[in-house]
Amino acid sequence: MVLTLQIVLVITSLLLTVFVLLHKGKGGGLSSLFGGGVQSNLSGSTVVEKNLNRYTVVMVIIWIACIIALNLITALS
Repeated sequence: MVLTLQIVLVITSLLLTVFVLLHKGKGGGLSSLFGGGVQSNLSGSTVVEKNLNRYTVVMVIIWIACIIALNLITALS
């Protein structure tokens, strides 16, 4: 059980890193330094961006649940 939760935690951590890096820059950060800010302001929120937001939220929920479950198992052992 603990090993399974640890594996899921590592996988969700890697996926969260990838999903966060796939998001468009919202301006004011490093993305606007190279001219990306103008382009991101002209384009609206796409379906892909909305789905990426949903996947990111699902991964965060799974990640937090794994951390809480691992802490509970460790505390009860």
